[in-house]
Amino acid sequence: MLDKPAGLPVHAGPAGGACVEDCFPALSRRADGPWLAHRLDADTAGCLLVALRKAALLQAQACFAEGRAVKTYWAVVVGGPAEASGLVDRPLARHSTPSGWRMRPDPDGQPARTAWTVLGRAPGLAWLGLRLLTGRTHQARVHCALLGCPILGDPVYGTGGTRLHLLARSLFLPLDPPVAATAPPPQPMQAALALCGYRPAS
Repeated sequence: MLDKPAGLPVHAGPAGGACVEDCFPALSRRADGPWLAHRLDADTAGCLLVALRKAALLQAQACFAEGRAVKTYWAVVVGGPAEASGLVDRPLARHSTPSGWRMRPDPDGQPARTAWTVLGRAPGLAWLGLRLLTGRTHQARVHCALLGCPILGDPVYGTGGTRLHLLARSLFLPLDPPVAATAPPPQPMQAALALCGYRPAS
């Protein structure tokens, strides 16, 4: 498990530049791996699972495909929902625009469900715990925007202006043995989380 920093893509893009896969030779010298077991947006920090062996990759991919992987995210959002918790159940589809592409609610899109809980509040902000019950591209970002509280710093579904305040906080796969990891909040999120009541464990 890697703690991916925000701003680092998992794959090399058309413009080149550093990516997570650049580190793979340091993880294993085998010709058949490593492999990414799933993906995170470039702007999202936190838990990223890398498989060193093909058998482990297939087991992990089965967990994700069957919905057995438990994915928890933290987000600092602008404003905040009135309720303490809830569920966003809105299918999503990718749509192209003149300026690029984005995910949008679409009744004909892929199912997308996000359970959310308010973990803390501050004036104009809220700290949400998000349980992604499906794994759609930009799911957490779009569903927070649909709640009326886009993620702080989101340039696509919010107003941008700062680093995206989204963390893949924890990941659990019920394998044998189980795979579990928790990522600490990155430095750019810590001040906003502190305003909302977050205190690091001693």
